[in-house]
Amino acid sequence: MTDFCRAAPVPQRPPPNFSRPFHAVLRERFFADWSSAAITFAVFVFLAVALPPLWRFLIADAVWRAPDGVACRAPGAGACWAFIAAKTPFFLYGSYPPGQRWRVDIAFGLAAALIFWALWPSARGRSLAAIGFFVVLPPVGVALLSGAPALGLPRVETTLWGGAMVTLLVALTGIVVALPGGALLALGRRSDLPALRLFCAMLIEFARGAPLIAVLFMANAMLPLFLPPNWAPERLLRPLFGVALFASAYMAEVVRAGLNAVPSGQSEAAQALGLSRIATLRLVVLPQAFAAVIPAIVNNFVALFKDTTLVAIVGIFDFLHTVDAARLDPRWAGPKIAATAYVFAGLFYLAFCLSMSAYARGVERRLSASRPPRR
Repeated sequence: MTDFCRAAPVPQRPPPNFSRPFHAVLRERFFADWSSAAITFAVFVFLAVALPPLWRFLIADAVWRAPDGVACRAPGAGACWAFIAAKTPFFLYGSYPPGQRWRVDIAFGLAAALIFWALWPSARGRSLAAIGFFVVLPPVGVALLSGAPALGLPRVETTLWGGAMVTLLVALTGIVVALPGGALLALGRRSDLPALRLFCAMLIEFARGAPLIAVLFMANAMLPLFLPPNWAPERLLRPLFGVALFASAYMAEVVRAGLNAVPSGQSEAAQALGLSRIATLRLVVLPQAFAAVIPAIVNNFVALFKDTTLVAIVGIFDFLHTVDAARLDPRWAGPKIAATAYVFAGLFYLAFCLSMSAYARGVERRLSASRPPRR
């Protein structure tokens, strides 16, 4: 028996090419069978019919500059973007004092910078950004928005807050509280302690079994009854508490589904390596659970962002409420002006929802980069 010894190294082979021609991808996605081709054809027909009038109304015949709504009420006029330009400060800040609106800009500018830093995949020090967002930003934001006389910032009552700042505040509060709150409720529902398991299950089912409007009414009317008069939260804090509870309950079931998807051998292997139970949850179980339910998490965030419009039921002047109030101005009254206002509101919510969905798809692609694409 002779041994074989290779005299020269084998040249490295190129990686497998999973890319396909554009026409092949187009055929697979839009013309795979007769039903797919029929749907594609129907969509193209709909776009061909709907886009020209939309273009004329929104762009070609639109009124871009006007001191009032007279030009927008003229025959043949399209969308009244002059109304949007005139009312933009009201849409953004509500009745917040004009001389103090720089405080709102700084608060939300800091929030946007920290969010961008924490979510950017290749950014360094993302843990510092998370600490800044969850620990430093809340007191700084409260001081900027509400006021701090000791720092020379006059107090601004929450009754003057409104517009996009309130919508973003409610949405950020719900999103920030929902993920950790839902994770804690999901872990509590899976706990070995019967009392804790029962409490978490009752809280989740109570919040999920009631519509958000009912939760907001209960938070607005009943929360002050359980607290001393001097401790009663402000008008804006009550719906924030209701939104946070509602979002956490729904997120708890999403996280619980992710926890059930993690094989038990993962935690057993981690504990065999000497990791504590908390370290196993933090480093092994929870990351896999969150990765498994990213679409459901983002779906909850998108639904929560749209549900912020319901806070108007309890007297909170959110973005949609300001748009609805602005169109009642007699100087800007008119059917086309009202239609423009609601188109603008729809584009506002669509932009934020699409941004969240696009980021989630990017995260999913990075997590699945080790797997070859489906052929």
